[in-house]
Amino acid sequence: MATGRSLTPSPQKSRPRGEKHPAALGKETPRGLTTRARRMARTLAVAYPVAYCELDFRTPYQLLVATVLSAQCTDERVNKVTPELFRRFPTPQQMAAAPINEIEEIIRPTGFFRVKAAALSDMAQQLIEDFDGEVPRTLKELTTLPGVGRKTANVVLGNAFDTPGLTIDTHFGRLARRWKWTVNEDPLKVEKDVAELIPRKEWTVLSHRIIFHGRRVCHSRKPACGACFLAADCPSYGIGPTTPHEAEDLVKGENREVLLQMAGIEDA
Repeated sequence: MATGRSLTPSPQKSRPRGEKHPAALGKETPRGLTTRARRMARTLAVAYPVAYCELDFRTPYQLLVATVLSAQCTDERVNKVTPELFRRFPTPQQMAAAPINEIEEIIRPTGFFRVKAAALSDMAQQLIEDFDGEVPRTLKELTTLPGVGRKTANVVLGNAFDTPGLTIDTHFGRLARRWKWTVNEDPLKVEKDVAELIPRKEWTVLSHRIIFHGRRVCHSRKPACGACFLAADCPSYGIGPTTPHEAEDLVKGENREVLLQMAGIEDA
């Protein structure tokens, strides 16, 4: 039997009430920021060892379509729509030939369905004309497709082709700013700032872990600060409830008990 220290880090203790994190005071050095960011990334890896894209797909084309549909929509809702969409129009050729109104009717629950249907139809046509019906494997080529920006391209590259990329969605941007990894709102600038902190090989899985954390603990309106295992490293600690009893009710997910235990809450 193998022995050694546990993979689970000791619970992170909260700072004394009223004490500000150095990053929040603007006193953190660039080296200190890099050290803290990488420490947080390691802790996230323990909390979410199996983090993944929560869109259902089997092929690069299916992932591309699903990611376009996920704009302003939850992955859960997209996953309810795509089985029928892919059953009816499983290839770019069939999508390009489909009547727009049929695509619209299927994807209506995802919101902005007319715009998305037009983008899917045009995207399928361009895949046929420019790439022989295959999903391209470079950021430059992917972003020439209708409805495809850097975020969508990085999702496809990272999850379909194992090319590292940072997925700057609303969760990622929110947490990166709360953690003072960046001060920027623009996704391209956020991507550049985080890329300078974290090794390239970790970009894709880190994106999943940050998104997982944003959905399960560090919520937009009411983050679970008092039940967060990253509290000691978070400059924004205190913007949500800091009392463990109140905060733990905000923690979600299938591994909720592990997340609470990592935050030092044993009776999860």
